[in-house]
Amino acid sequence: MAREYDESDVRIRPTRTTRRRSKDRPSHSDSHTALVISVDRGRSGCVLQDGPQKGQLVVAMKARELGPKSVVVGDSVEIVGDTTGDEGTLARIVKVNERTNSLSRTVDDAAKLERTIVANIDQLLIVVASANPEPRRGLIDRFLVSAFIEKIHPIIVVTKIDVAPIPEFMEKYAALGVEIMTTSSKVSDRPAQVAEIAALLNNKISVLVGHSGVGKSTLINELVPDAGRLTGDVNDVTGRGRHTSSSAVALELPGGGWIIDTPGIRAFGLAHRDPREVVEAFPDLAEVAATCMSHCSHAEESCALNQWITADPQQQEERQLRVESLRSLLDVKSYVDLEHEQ
Repeated sequence: MAREYDESDVRIRPTRTTRRRSKDRPSHSDSHTALVISVDRGRSGCVLQDGPQKGQLVVAMKARELGPKSVVVGDSVEIVGDTTGDEGTLARIVKVNERTNSLSRTVDDAAKLERTIVANIDQLLIVVASANPEPRRGLIDRFLVSAFIEKIHPIIVVTKIDVAPIPEFMEKYAALGVEIMTTSSKVSDRPAQVAEIAALLNNKISVLVGHSGVGKSTLINELVPDAGRLTGDVNDVTGRGRHTSSSAVALELPGGGWIIDTPGIRAFGLAHRDPREVVEAFPDLAEVAATCMSHCSHAEESCALNQWITADPQQQEERQLRVESLRSLLDVKSYVDLEHEQ
């Protein structure tokens, strides 16, 4: 005789939202603090900063509990799991410690999407060539604005000074208190010049930024003899350097500290920054801009900066250049599109 079924025979699977879920999370009290020195396809190279294995290189992946929070070179993180560093082992990053600062750029102008490049930096070395490729003042200004806002000590390194003289506009940066270092392509001059730069980097975390082809990788190889960073040249047709670094990586300096090499950057957007931060990054203009009408875009004829330009006829040309530089940074369109900048 066939059995008759009723609703009591039907098994109803509970929905996911009705499942009990513990709010307790592991304390990770046994975690180790580490410095992130590389990030590649979800795997981070970390150097332990405490415990008996201090200095050990460990490969780790970000724990799911961190969500979308990114991990970048220079981050101080907490890791758990296998920290032996043996081949094939993988630890977990369970916490990204609070950052003291970061270097970020805009990657989507409309959405003002920000991408962090590196974190926890003491010094920013802006590497430019005196020629081949030609230095671009707009890009230097953008790097300096980020450095001033994030309280990072900026240093400009001008390479290839034997090919062409140091650009005159570098004097404007020196007047703002920015250190200017130089290097030559002459073999006889290099050791003393590199030694002078190395002295500034001791026991600091420094990052090198700049266009491809300006000599960043060459300088890295001299500062860290076993770095083995690839070097490139400049395309004769476009006048731009060929990329030799594909991702940021931190290298330990012989005298102590770390130097972070970054890929060649052709676009460094600032659209994610508040315009007021940009103005405050120009110490010689911020005081004048503070006397403007409220909501002044600093592009109007009534802007106080226009009166400041003409107030001193002897410095009018120099002041004009400074104000134009500020206004170019306040123009969102110029933040990202640097490919055609002359």
